[in-house]
Amino acid sequence: MNAAPLTKRQRQILSFYEEYVTAQGMSPTLEEVANHYGLTKVTIFGHVEELVRKQYLRRDRKGTSRSIQLVTGSSHQQHNSEPLPTPDGSTYSLTLPIVGIIAAGPGIQPIENLEELDLADLIPRHADVFALKVQGTSMIEDAIADGDVVLVERRNEARNGETVVAAMPPEGEVTLKRYYAEDGHIRLQPANSSMDPIIIKGDVEIQGVVISVIRRM
Repeated sequence: MNAAPLTKRQRQILSFYEEYVTAQGMSPTLEEVANHYGLTKVTIFGHVEELVRKQYLRRDRKGTSRSIQLVTGSSHQQHNSEPLPTPDGSTYSLTLPIVGIIAAGPGIQPIENLEELDLADLIPRHADVFALKVQGTSMIEDAIADGDVVLVERRNEARNGETVVAAMPPEGEVTLKRYYAEDGHIRLQPANSSMDPIIIKGDVEIQGVVISVIRRM
């Protein structure tokens, strides 16, 4: 059994997947999970990503709304791409999933259909990295534009000034901003002089730190 600890909500969502698969013979969509708990798809998306990372769920990568599957008999996600050998004989994949759309403005809901990019030359060898497509212009002065893809290293801590993927209370809406921990609050700072910072008194869940930006011309 996977030993990675789960939060109360993650245990609830995992149980829902197990019960749904037993009853329906297929996995629920993110929308169905969100409706069951009365939460947004963005919030559920964050919990599901953690369950995938902890190897309780896996992504089938079939580009369907029911692509998240229960892990059975293996604690490793299945990959469609052929891993390439490295000089020391180990292997690594040249592709990453674009797991959703990240708001550079008000919080929005993620997409479920996945795309893939060949990112081998842009990713540190042993980093845990995922990709998000930017929607909005709040980071335009940092050269992160609407439609860009950001590569995010999965981390739950950030230094002041780093550009982060942050889930904001109370509903866990996710946004892309510069992070500043200040006296008594967190400031999520847009890189757009026409927009005000987001001030949060309390905790912000850091889901990752941006390490690169890709622009498709």
